[in-house]
Amino acid sequence: MSEKCCNSSVERLTEIYGEDVFSLKVMKNYLSEKAFDSLAATIRDHKPLNATIADEVADAMKTWAVSRGATHFSHWFQPLTGATAEKHDSFISPNKDGEIMLKFSGKELIQGEPDASSFPSGGLRATFEARGYTAWDPTSPAFIRRGENNSTLCIPCVFCGYHGEALDKKTPLLRSVAALSKQVCRLAKLFGIKTEGKRAYATLGPEQEYFLIDREFYEARLDLLQTGRTLFGRRPAKHQQMEDHYFGAIKPRVIAFMEELDMALWQLAVPAKTRHNEVCPAQFEIAPMFEEQNLSIDHNMIVMQTLKDIAEKHGFVCLLHEKPFAGVNGSGKHNNWSIVGPDDKNWLSPGDTPHENAKFLTVICALLKAVDTYAPMLRAAVASAGNDHRLGANEAPPAIVSIFLGDQLTDIMQQLEKGRPNSSKAGGIIEIGVSSLPKLPKDVTDRNRTSPFAFTGNKFEFRAVGSSQSCSGANIVINTIFAEAVDEICSELETAVSKGKNFNDTLQGILQGIVKKHKRIIFNGDNYSAEWTKEAEKRGLPNLRNTPDTLEVIEKDKKYGALFEKYGVLTKEEFKSRNDVYHHAYEMTIAMEANCAITIAKTLVIPAALEYQGVLAETIQKVGSISKKITMLESKKLLVSLVSNVEEALAAVSELEASVASGKSAKKTIASMVKLREAIDALEGIIPKDKWPLPTYAEMMFMM
Repeated sequence: MSEKCCNSSVERLTEIYGEDVFSLKVMKNYLSEKAFDSLAATIRDHKPLNATIADEVADAMKTWAVSRGATHFSHWFQPLTGATAEKHDSFISPNKDGEIMLKFSGKELIQGEPDASSFPSGGLRATFEARGYTAWDPTSPAFIRRGENNSTLCIPCVFCGYHGEALDKKTPLLRSVAALSKQVCRLAKLFGIKTEGKRAYATLGPEQEYFLIDREFYEARLDLLQTGRTLFGRRPAKHQQMEDHYFGAIKPRVIAFMEELDMALWQLAVPAKTRHNEVCPAQFEIAPMFEEQNLSIDHNMIVMQTLKDIAEKHGFVCLLHEKPFAGVNGSGKHNNWSIVGPDDKNWLSPGDTPHENAKFLTVICALLKAVDTYAPMLRAAVASAGNDHRLGANEAPPAIVSIFLGDQLTDIMQQLEKGRPNSSKAGGIIEIGVSSLPKLPKDVTDRNRTSPFAFTGNKFEFRAVGSSQSCSGANIVINTIFAEAVDEICSELETAVSKGKNFNDTLQGILQGIVKKHKRIIFNGDNYSAEWTKEAEKRGLPNLRNTPDTLEVIEKDKKYGALFEKYGVLTKEEFKSRNDVYHHAYEMTIAMEANCAITIAKTLVIPAALEYQGVLAETIQKVGSISKKITMLESKKLLVSLVSNVEEALAAVSELEASVASGKSAKKTIASMVKLREAIDALEGIIPKDKWPLPTYAEMMFMM
C-alpha cells in the first residue's frame, strides 16, 4: 500500500470517529455558550441538569440528527431483560395546512413513557399498571443508529416505575457510582487531597468474546434459533485441542466482518482496540480502551447489537450465548475494573511517592475486605442459566470467588500482616507514609487466567461475567461493596484522628487487621485444580455452582439487601424484585430448552434414526439370506447399538416430558436433558451424514 493511501486511510479514520455521536465537540457547534457550559458541567462533573436549557438542547439534537439522516428518535434503555429496549417516535408534526414540521421538545428529550407492563419487574409493577418512565441520562451521549433507509436518534435513558422504582440496570449503576464517589472522596480528604468540586469514578474496559457461524447452519438448528445454544452435538475429532486457532491468522471472510465492525463502532465513538481469534474455532474477541464505567457499559451494549447487525450483513450469525457448543470453550466478558480518584489518578496504579503508595495499598485492602465479605453477591451478579455452563469448567473462573494478587503484592500483604514490611522480592525500599514499604513497580504482577478476580497491574479483572450479560450487574456489586469497605476504613480513621492519634499508625493498624481477617480470599495458584476446591472449603469460601443455590443464599441472608439499601443503590423492594426476576428467567430458560430438546428429538433425530434402523435391518436380512456363512456379526452389533440408543433416546424423551409436565425442579429437568443429550449424541456417531438432520459441530466451527 502506498504512503498516500495509508495517509488517506488514517485521515478517513479521524474523520469518521464519533461522527454519529452528539458529543461535546458537536454540541459546541449547535448550542449557545450558556447552554453548552451548563450541559458540559452536567456531563463532565455530574452537576444537576438545568431543565431550562432542555428545549434548546432538544432542538439542537434534532437538527444535528436530521442532518445525519434521522427521521425518528428513541429513548434507549436497559430493562431487566439484560438487553436494550427502544420505542421509535418520528420527528414529524403536521400543521393545519396538511404539511409537516420536524419538532423535538425538551419535554420529549427529558422524559418518555413507554409501556412498562410487559417488562420484568419482579412484582414491583402489576401487569395492569402500564406506566413506566424513561429519563435522559446526559452523561452518556446520544447517538445515531443507522438503518437501511433512514436512521434513528438514540438517547440513553434510565427506566423507572410510576413511584420511582428502578426497573432497569442503569439506575442502580448510577446510584452505585455516586456511593463510590462519596466514599472515595472521603478517603481522599483524609489523605489531604483536595475534593471540593471533584468526584471519583470507576473505569471499565470489558473484553467481549463471541462466536460466528454461517447463517445457513444457524437456520437449520432449531436449538440455536430458540435458545442460543446447541442442545445436541458431538464434539468433532479436531476442535480446540491443537491450540492453533488462538491468535491465529484471521480468515478473509472474518477479517472483512471485523473491519466493518470496527468502522461501525468507531463512528459511534466506541474505542474498539483489539480483535483476534479466541481459543475455540469460530470464536473471537473484541476489546476496547478503558472509559468511565457508565459510558463503557452503554458502549458494550452497543457492541453486542452491532456484532449481530454486521454479522448478518456478512452471512454470519453472532452467538453471544455463554456456551453455544458443549465440550469446548464458552464465551465470557472480562470486566476490567479500576478507580479514578478526585486527584484524576488511577488509584490502582502504584505511585512514585510514599503518599500514593499508601493510597494504593489502602484500595487493595479495601477490595480484599469487600470481595471476601460479599463473595456470594459477586457470584449472584453473574448468575444465569447460560453462565452456569461456564463457571467451574476449565475455561472460566470457578464458582469459588478468590483474589489473585501475584507474588510480590502477596508478599507485601504477608509482611503487612506481621508488622511493618521492609523488604520486597523486587528489591528496593522507600518510605511510603504507612510504614517502610518496598517500591512498587508499575506492573507488580503476572496474570492468572484461572482467577475470578485478578489484579493485573493497574486494574482488577473480574472474569466471571457472561458474554451475553450486561456488565451493569457485576459493577453495581463491585462499586457498592467497595464503597462500604472504604466507608468503614474512613470511619475508623476519622475517629482515631479526632482523638489525636497518628494517621499513619492508625492506617497501618487498619490495613494489618484487614489482611489478618480477609487473607483467606487471596489465592495465586491454579483455580481449576481439585486441590484448590478442597483448600477453599477449608478456608470457608463458598462454592456456589448454580444459579438457584446462589440466589437462595443471598435471599436468606439479610445483609446483602441491607448493603444496597444502606448506600441508596437498591431499596429492599427493588433488591427482592431483581432476585425474583432472575429466578423466573432461570426457570423459564430451562423450561424453554427442555421443550426445544423434546421437539428436536421427536420430530428430527429419532425419526431419522428409526429410518436408518429400518434400512440397516433390511440390509442385514437381505445379505444374510444369500448364504448362512455370512454371519454379519459386526453389522448386527451396529444395529443393536443403534436400536439401544434409540430406545434410550425415547425413554429420555418420556422422562423429560414428564419432568416438564409435572413442574419438577430445574435441577431434575436439567438431569433429564443431559440423559437425552447423551443418547442423541451417541446416535450422531452412528447415523450416516446424509441422514443426520442437523448441521454438525465440525461444519459450524470450521466452514466459514
